[in-house]
Amino acid sequence: MSDVGILIPAAGSSSRMGGRDKLLEPVLGFPLLSLIAARAREATPVVCIALPGPDGPRHRAIEDLDVDWVQVHDRSEGMAASLRAGLAAMPARLAGVMILPADMPEIDAPDLRTLIDAFRAAPGIWQATGEDGTPGHPVIFPADLLSELARVRGDRGGRAVIAAHPDRLRRLALPERRALIDLDTPEDWAQWRAAAQ
Repeated sequence: MSDVGILIPAAGSSSRMGGRDKLLEPVLGFPLLSLIAARAREATPVVCIALPGPDGPRHRAIEDLDVDWVQVHDRSEGMAASLRAGLAAMPARLAGVMILPADMPEIDAPDLRTLIDAFRAAPGIWQATGEDGTPGHPVIFPADLLSELARVRGDRGGRAVIAAHPDRLRRLALPERRALIDLDTPEDWAQWRAAAQ
């Protein structure tokens, strides 16, 4: 059975965090990026993280994990640059690739495995949703759409590919709002931590 790889785009600038790096915020005693990468590695042996480079704290957060990483040289373009770099660095002959944002602290390894199992049972574009059906992340793209995903430009991520193939889109609800919670600002983090108390 071909593996489903996980690509974690983590080359963004955290520009809305007021000088803090959202991917290094502590969650359960670990930098968020380290936690997300470890959960991804629990779900599949093929994990690639798109990073700004080899010398920063994000790289140090994942250097002891059994995951691959790739440098994004044109990261100012936005999400598409991370997708291109990450997809180019991943092994050939994957059944599909999951795009897993790094700023989603409630997504856990069982969630990832559930989505991968659904994809294996019925290949297509699989998008996680909130419990109420609101579209969220992560999203798995099948192998035959990866070249199309790699041609995306700007900061739009995979939305254009999803929109171009509505007949292939399937959705899977994850518990509560865990597929919808991403933390981009200090206020987001404060509210999330207060609710988690």
